Amino acid sequence: MDASIVLIVSACIFLAIGVPVAFALGLSTVTTLILAENYPLMVLLKETFTGIDSFPLMAVPFFILAAELMSGGSLTEVLLRFAGQFVGHRRGGLGYTNVVSLTFFSGISGSALADAAGPGSMLIKMMDKAGYDRSYAAALTASTAIVGPIIPPSIIMIIYALQDETVSVGTLFAAGILPGILIAVAMCVVNFYVSKKRNYKGDGQTPPLREILITTWKAIPAILLPVVILGGMRAGWFTPTEASVVAVFYALVCGKFIYRTLEWKMLPDILSRSALLSASVLIIIGLSASFAWVLTIEGIPQQMAEWLISMNLSPWMFLIIVNVFLLLFGIFIEPLPGVMVLAPILAPVAIKLGVDPVHFAMIVIFNLTLGMITPPVGGLLFVTCNVSKVPMSALVKELVPFLWAHGAVLMILTFVPALSTWLPRALGFK
Repeated sequence: MDASIVLIVSACIFLAIGVPVAFALGLSTVTTLILAENYPLMVLLKETFTGIDSFPLMAVPFFILAAELMSGGSLTEVLLRFAGQFVGHRRGGLGYTNVVSLTFFSGISGSALADAAGPGSMLIKMMDKAGYDRSYAAALTASTAIVGPIIPPSIIMIIYALQDETVSVGTLFAAGILPGILIAVAMCVVNFYVSKKRNYKGDGQTPPLREILITTWKAIPAILLPVVILGGMRAGWFTPTEASVVAVFYALVCGKFIYRTLEWKMLPDILSRSALLSASVLIIIGLSASFAWVLTIEGIPQQMAEWLISMNLSPWMFLIIVNVFLLLFGIFIEPLPGVMVLAPILAPVAIKLGVDPVHFAMIVIFNLTLGMITPPVGGLLFVTCNVSKVPMSALVKELVPFLWAHGAVLMILTFVPALSTWLPRALGFK
């Protein structure tokens, strides 16, 4: 029996019956190894451990720990006050506060789910008390949390750089800044029109200048974390993996000695949460690696690449087709396994067609991340529904204008390569 057919069909069956993505990939690999009889079962264990046996991959648990330490150090409240003082008094002010706060927090967490479950849940409650529709607050939070994997540090960017050797982690970190800001601006535009239509009012008061200066001063250490990471990498002081350790130390110092809200007795819980989240990420990466190994051995990436090249597509037509394919693929597959499986297939084709690898990486990452807010599998939808207590149907209905805004950002990102490539080049990343 053809191993590639068994692999793909079994993966689709396991996903269809609701098996979590990581285990669906692992079970489909086992099924293929048993039925195809071409490879020993030991391949699953070997490739799973090989997939996580990587020095750069050590950055993932450290960045997760840094985000947990920052959150434990009352960072969320600091960023909320900082963002609210500039936009909270305007019409739809809490909506803008939501967008700005999550954008800042994304520069620490690197995870859309962490943004939605942490500061996002607080913002939804605040908006609900202020008279906003709870379903709208949840939709705005889920849509803005997409920025989490785009603005550095980003877990998915680390994984992508491991799959495509033509780009570095530092380059992708720098490339994500402008697209992340553009996404935040798009969410603010939607909030402007919805707030005007529904008459969501702000508090009508601008804080005194002295209060603004004090709040800003308190927020500076938190806001500087992405600057420390990118600046240190650009200066050659540390690698991305070493940068993650620096981030942990920086977060610990901020929480304990600057904000003085992080207590030593909180560390066991923080370490426990970080370990569980890191384990879930690494399980996905490991089992995706075994799945991708069978794909590669069976020659599916090479066949797909040859087929795409034989179509004689222009670079722009290729990108349009890739966008459609990734949007559909992202509906059913989470971003991390999506990158593990698709980046080795599509990135070489893009390079042969003359597409800048950094530009293409941002298209892939943004596309797959969008799948987190598209039913039926969208992980962000389930997390947001859980923390907001909003029915899925109500949340999806409110998502429509935000999805259109994300589509517009995707088109700009696709047809304006400089949005992804200008800043890395300006900062000297290769």
